[in-house]
Amino acid sequence: MDIETSHPAQQPGMAERAMDAATDVSRSIGEATAGLKAAVERLRVTLSDAQSGRVIPALRQATREAPLTSLFAAFLLGAMLARRH
Repeated sequence: MDIETSHPAQQPGMAERAMDAATDVSRSIGEATAGLKAAVERLRVTLSDAQSGRVIPALRQATREAPLTSLFAAFLLGAMLARRH
């Protein structure tokens, strides 16, 4: 009867752990870069719309028609943005 001895699992060496860490950091940087590019594009579109004159006149009119509602909406938007960060 032949009994196989199990070999203890080898722990990854320092070089392998360093490579894993570098890969994780690289992936995280890539994800952050993609998110930043998307945010910049949204900001560019928003600024373009504001400069073309579509957004600001609409906000002015809404504020004149319902100032308390606009104030409440601005408050909620500020609270929502503050909670995200």
